[in-house]
Amino acid sequence: MGATPAVIAVGSKYARITLGGCCVVVLLMLNNAVFRGAGDAAIAMRVLWLSNSINLVIDPCLIFGLGPFPRLGVTGAAAATFTGRTIGVLYQTYRLARGGEHIRILARHVRLNLQVMGRLVRVSVTGIAQMLIPHIAWISLMRIMSVFGSTALAAYTISIRIIIFFILPAWGLSGAAATLVGQNLGAGQPQRAEQSVWKTGFYTMLVMGGVGLFFVLFPGPVVGLFTHDPAIASLAVACLRIVSIGNVGYAYEMVMMQAFNGAGDTLTPTIVNTFGFIVFEIPFAYTLALPLGMRSSGVYWAITVSESAIAVAMILLFRQGRWKTKKI
Repeated sequence: MGATPAVIAVGSKYARITLGGCCVVVLLMLNNAVFRGAGDAAIAMRVLWLSNSINLVIDPCLIFGLGPFPRLGVTGAAAATFTGRTIGVLYQTYRLARGGEHIRILARHVRLNLQVMGRLVRVSVTGIAQMLIPHIAWISLMRIMSVFGSTALAAYTISIRIIIFFILPAWGLSGAAATLVGQNLGAGQPQRAEQSVWKTGFYTMLVMGGVGLFFVLFPGPVVGLFTHDPAIASLAVACLRIVSIGNVGYAYEMVMMQAFNGAGDTLTPTIVNTFGFIVFEIPFAYTLALPLGMRSSGVYWAITVSESAIAVAMILLFRQGRWKTKKI
């Protein structure tokens, strides 16, 4: 049975708003990267707080038609997100035009520079691949997990989502490494750049190590917040415990990757990710899970081992110091 005209109309309106929202998101991310690169991460944080707060307030109003707002259903959710992010971009534009301690963009700065655009494309292509490869691995691991049924798949999804949420502070810390490396290399201080990366790695390791220790010791109460199904909870607890063993490795992997990116060397992390995720993790997970009969636990151990191996490779390559001579 095909979709009704009403469903098609709603879907079309939702798609148009979402497409516009995607353009706004690109500007939001780009401008926040400018602020972080200039060393003003506080503004980037305030922009996200502003746009997401507006989104949270307007969402129920437009979805359910509260007060003077029309009842738009799912289209209201898209409109609320678009509104919040648009206001965030307008605030970014205001701050960039007004200027501050770190950066100010004037009208004379806005011009087409094909040489700079070419360098950006060259750097960003490997950066795109760098982020795409882990997602390919994620989808592949989901496919392997699906062999063991919906229970194993649900447990895996719950536990990985928990881990992703709790490592967000570590993502913030690792993002600082890119800014510190870029600024110090720009100032002609490669040794200071290296020292800042090791310090950032140490602090990130403390955060991730603390979270990992908590998950290893007390995974049950955390998983219990999301499911009461004993079969799902049992597998999710195992996943949370095993994957969290590699938290220290994840910490250094994130920091080293951002350090290379901050130096403009996006190729090195891309190559490491290719071998670590595509060449090693996926076949290793398949071998442990199916031929060796470890089932879902094999996938969990493959994640921990491969991520730790990637971290070791990143550290060894970083210590070689070739990133210090990278020219963009």
